[in-house]
Amino acid sequence: MATVPVTDATFDEEVKGSDIPVVVDFWAEWCGPCKQIGPALEELAEQYEGKIKVAKVDVDNNHGVAAALGVRGIPALFIFKDGEVISNRTGAAPKASLESWIKESI
Repeated sequence: MATVPVTDATFDEEVKGSDIPVVVDFWAEWCGPCKQIGPALEELAEQYEGKIKVAKVDVDNNHGVAAALGVRGIPALFIFKDGEVISNRTGAAPKASLESWIKESI
């Protein structure tokens, strides 16, 4: 699996402490749109390996970070660079749209 599962406990280390930009996907197992973009995010994680990290946070089991970032709907995607949020978006999108958003942001 190219994406990295992240929890409230590992968020600071895996995301804020990363030396490359991190796309964080806040998702849940029951979320249809989350499942829809999952394969695209896996492909992008493989395609841009070493350039970006794609982290997945299950909001059902990790409320802290989602609440701190004001996540109200899922899928919610955030891009972190140098430990700070530089862009975010909510909702499903095709792979090409996600890739374009990531490239523009980093």
